[in-house]
Amino acid sequence: MKTTGKNSSPSRKPKSKASGRGLRLHFPQGAWLGRLFTNPWGKAFLLTFVISTVIGLSVFTYFYVHYSKLIDDKLKAGPFDDRSMLFAAPDPLVVGEETTAAEIASHLRRCGYAESKNSRMGWYQVRGDVIDVYPGPDAYDEEPAVIKFAHNKVSQIVSLRDNTERTRYMLEPELITNLFDRKREKRRIVQFGDIPQVMVNAVLAAEDKRFFAHAGFDPIGLLRAVWVDIRDRRRGQGASTVSMQLARTLWLSTERSWRRKIPEALITLHLEQKLTKQQIFEYYANSIDLGHQGSFAIRGFGEGAQVYFGKDLTQITLPEAATLAGMVQAPSSRNPFRAPEKAKARRDIVLRMMREGGFINQTQYEDAVATDLKVTRGESESTEAPFFVDLVNDLLTSKFQEHDFQGQSYRVYTTLDMNLQRDASAAMRAGLVEVDAALKRRFKGYGTTVPEAQAVLVALDTETGEIKALVGGRNYGQSQLNRSLSKRQPGSVFKPFVYTAAMNTAITEGASQVFTPVSQIQDEPTTFWYDNKSYEPNNHGNHYFGQVSLRTALAKSLNIPAVKVGEAVGFDSIVRIARNAGMNLDIRPTPALALGAYEVTPIEIAGAYTIFPNKGVFIRPTYVKAIRNEKGTDVFESKIERKPVIDPRVAYLMTNLMEEVMRSGTG
Repeated sequence: MKTTGKNSSPSRKPKSKASGRGLRLHFPQGAWLGRLFTNPWGKAFLLTFVISTVIGLSVFTYFYVHYSKLIDDKLKAGPFDDRSMLFAAPDPLVVGEETTAAEIASHLRRCGYAESKNSRMGWYQVRGDVIDVYPGPDAYDEEPAVIKFAHNKVSQIVSLRDNTERTRYMLEPELITNLFDRKREKRRIVQFGDIPQVMVNAVLAAEDKRFFAHAGFDPIGLLRAVWVDIRDRRRGQGASTVSMQLARTLWLSTERSWRRKIPEALITLHLEQKLTKQQIFEYYANSIDLGHQGSFAIRGFGEGAQVYFGKDLTQITLPEAATLAGMVQAPSSRNPFRAPEKAKARRDIVLRMMREGGFINQTQYEDAVATDLKVTRGESESTEAPFFVDLVNDLLTSKFQEHDFQGQSYRVYTTLDMNLQRDASAAMRAGLVEVDAALKRRFKGYGTTVPEAQAVLVALDTETGEIKALVGGRNYGQSQLNRSLSKRQPGSVFKPFVYTAAMNTAITEGASQVFTPVSQIQDEPTTFWYDNKSYEPNNHGNHYFGQVSLRTALAKSLNIPAVKVGEAVGFDSIVRIARNAGMNLDIRPTPALALGAYEVTPIEIAGAYTIFPNKGVFIRPTYVKAIRNEKGTDVFESKIERKPVIDPRVAYLMTNLMEEVMRSGTG
């Protein structure tokens, strides 16, 4: 039924009135949305909001995709796979050598071995006076062995490859340094399963208590940090989570600005989506900055445990874990070597935070706080060979330019003997103390500044030419000039090559004059002429000995006889021997040559001396044994370069003459 009329009340629809200006909408009075659409300022606001939202989302999407690709590429290859490692020479162990299972275990830990089977470098097991060694896929040699000891000596070596005895076994070479983006860094990769819980708890207490609960950002921690800063009227509380710290460590700088915060947030979001919490913590534990030791940066808790405490991370104690965790915020100022008081104070704060967070009980806290801060400086200093590292790095960048040592994972095995390197460094320090004292006495009373002496030491294996130890200067921190490569006048060190030319006359056909060790020569003030120019050398202290034999002249390093002998045999013959023995081509045949006036490098001189113990054969110095790529394939293997220079009989005579220098001469 259809009803009509004035009082009828059918359902009504909103009316709209058409006008020349178009459709007019009616909204209930007081509706804010209606006013927003009808008000010109409201329309402008809405338009601005929509445009800003679109632009913001577009920018966010662009940068998120951009950083996501960078992160995915790095994570796909592994964040630490683009490292090249420099190793020392393999350490030979022979039956009868004085050592213990504990010392071998300490060496293997320095080389990256662990007591767990998860280490790619290898693992070991100590069983009383026996140690089992199992090299991993990243080891220098994959031969496992059982080493037995008796009375602090190696009593037996059994290869597990074929269960036969060996008299000699090559232990893993020590890691000297990593090459990261042309930086000098040390890092020992550890997996999350190898990180002890006490280390995890120390980091959580000090840096991010709710790490395993939040999604990358911790608003509760942020509010807490803001409240502490306001309460204490300071700006010291950090609110960065472990994920945020990892984001800036691997992909960003340490600059504190909003420009960094935006990509940091995007990277953090992506990390939390791509990785598990355990993976994030593992990457964090391997990348965190733990200060410097010498010229090397220490990265990660694995390397930190070895450098500061001389032990594998799996063996870390509660106070040691708190010390490492306490270094994260300020690794330089809390370095336990340089600032033990600050390091201990921060350690105790971390321990208190662990107690308050329920990670340890009151008894553990009190025992840990009462523990002295003990570091093992000797362990860390043993791997300090900065001048040698520079030498190798220069060779890699000049001779192997087709290989990307900073972008790919190479293993560079060098010739360095770490035990000899430690001795060389100690000898250098001891020798410079004596030199400094002598210079101080010499300049006493002159009112002038005592000059600081410099020194260089090169030790090589005469049979192979391998450089076993190298110290290129007094202090690498003050001067990175590698004086082993700097040309300087060798002085009397060159005289043996003058007398070598003299001894060579005995076997040279047509020699106008033949010299032997007993040949006599007059030691007296003499003027020499060359190219119409006079040359008047003198002996040390103006002391002259009259008639002397060549043996005596060399033993006492007399200048006048050296020049006379050089003039008699011909300076050209001396230059020829020197150049064949690897010295530079700038040496010229003049009287000053006999006294070492022309510059050569210490490495050249050390290499030239190999002709004497090698029966006249020159062995070119080397310092890189082999280079392997990430697949373990050899891309380079050094070969000994030999070159006959003098007759073996002459080499024998010269060796005998130089022994006289030590017996009765200036040696």
